[in-house]
Amino acid sequence: MGVTAQKFNKFTFFKLPAAWWTGVRVKSITEQQCVVAVKYGWRNQNPFNSMFWAVQGMAAELSTGAMVINQIRESGKKISMLVQNNNANFSKKATGRITFTCEDGHLIQEAIDETVGTGEGQTFWMKSIGVNEDGVVVSTFNFEWTVRVKG
Repeated sequence: MGVTAQKFNKFTFFKLPAAWWTGVRVKSITEQQCVVAVKYGWRNQNPFNSMFWAVQGMAAELSTGAMVINQIRESGKKISMLVQNNNANFSKKATGRITFTCEDGHLIQEAIDETVGTGEGQTFWMKSIGVNEDGVVVSTFNFEWTVRVKG
């Protein structure tokens, strides 16, 4: 695996500056799991003294999308990717450091293989769970990714 957390954080600075400026950082990435963290602070707060929901969404999406980007890159094929749908549940106020973990990397390769083999777009859902420093779930995000061979 050629992609590291450090490389993704550099990528966010140039390609996803809103995520970078609000403190979203990849902590670790493998083909199966990605961990992204963000710390509550003045740059990502809402009027209710917690983290703005959209910042949580950026961190959660990156925990899924980073693995998609990596596996597309490793395939050597020209494949587009896009979030088609998403939903979220907010179960506790997000303060302190929130860590989002996605362990659905196993779903990506099958979709890539299918789109390459058939030429048709493929979709799959990935879940990212955000927990606070006490291990309490603060939010859960689901993203429906679509991949398609560029033609």
